[in-house]
Amino acid sequence: MTIPSRFNAFRIHNDTAGYRSGIEEIALADLAPGEVVIETAYSSVNFKDALAGTGQGKILRKFPLVGGIDVAGHVVASADPKFKEGDAVLVTGSGLSETRDGGYSQYARLEAKWTIPLPKGLSLRESMILGTAGFTAALALFRMIENRQTPELGPLAVTGATGGVGSLAIDIFSSAGYQVHAVSGKADQTDYLTAIGAHEVLGRDALSTTRPMESTRFGGGLDNVGGPMLASLLAQTAPYGNVASAGLAATHDLPTTVMPFIIRGVSLLGVASAGTARDIRDEIWRRLATDWKPAHLDAICTREATLQQLPEVFARMLAGGSHGRTLVTL
Repeated sequence: MTIPSRFNAFRIHNDTAGYRSGIEEIALADLAPGEVVIETAYSSVNFKDALAGTGQGKILRKFPLVGGIDVAGHVVASADPKFKEGDAVLVTGSGLSETRDGGYSQYARLEAKWTIPLPKGLSLRESMILGTAGFTAALALFRMIENRQTPELGPLAVTGATGGVGSLAIDIFSSAGYQVHAVSGKADQTDYLTAIGAHEVLGRDALSTTRPMESTRFGGGLDNVGGPMLASLLAQTAPYGNVASAGLAATHDLPTTVMPFIIRGVSLLGVASAGTARDIRDEIWRRLATDWKPAHLDAICTREATLQQLPEVFARMLAGGSHGRTLVTL
């Protein structure tokens, strides 16, 4: 396939003219080096993308870069024999829109070592509804199960439940056989949360305790918020349950004590999806295409956007006005 000499990309700059982002015409030579070139079909919008695109967070480590930490499409050229023209592939994280040009481009150049063949059981569209958010949720479950989490320990709480990671965690955890209690401050989204698999929907007051220990209520959970809510979840987790920490929507602080850890043996597990080793990546995507595949991806994909609509999407996300996942179509 012939690659056009120029194509559109959503590019981010930070120089003497200030921090700015928008659509530009670029050439393949403008992109970071890589063995695999794809024609992009889809990307997605994560909280990290909104921070990077607006400059409200220090995400990019070099400039200029194309935004978008997720990308999926078809191979149009490859210097690596593992990939051939027409192959469907995806990449999440792995330096995209941080140290390398990302997925908000009609064509993307990728490192073969992080390029994942699209697993049988997923479409390109489904893979980007999942994207980093779904990968993060599944990685949290993977880590909890590695540490002996079972449904018998009790329900898993998910904070920040209406967000991308939270929504997909509810669906994935339910698909894996766990009862899920969604914790959200958005009372108007109760029907949405129930529809995607939440057994119960709890207000934020369910995690408002300030005491170091409480009666056990959860077998464990996934926290996307940080701060007092995470501390409260730890205080209410059953003996030898696991709490995975994947976000800081409220704060990076954690006002807790050692008591849940030394009295109940609770484990706090970190989830850093961007730097996940390749063998674990492959296993997570295999699970997402099979027994952990969410049953409600169409419901969780609450918006589809173009490159032109990204600034509006970023603003709404940072203002707390979005829920579910936004798919970017190219």
